[in-house]
Amino acid sequence: MNEFGERLRALRLEKGIGQVELAKELQVGKSVISLWELGKCEPTLSKLIAISRFFGVTIDYLAGLED
Repeated sequence: MNEFGERLRALRLEKGIGQVELAKELQVGKSVISLWELGKCEPTLSKLIAISRFFGVTIDYLAGLED
């Protein structure tokens, strides 16, 4: 199960932004966002923190540890 990728995609769509815009915000390539959403790789801790701050959610939420 790719809880992180599914939640990342849902948050991105809720905010109405594309992968390119999120990639620019997080200073990564667009392909990295795609790989995260597909569960092919995982973000570093610093990127995980940046994602949680950008979307206003906890890291536990992103990891699927809380609803």
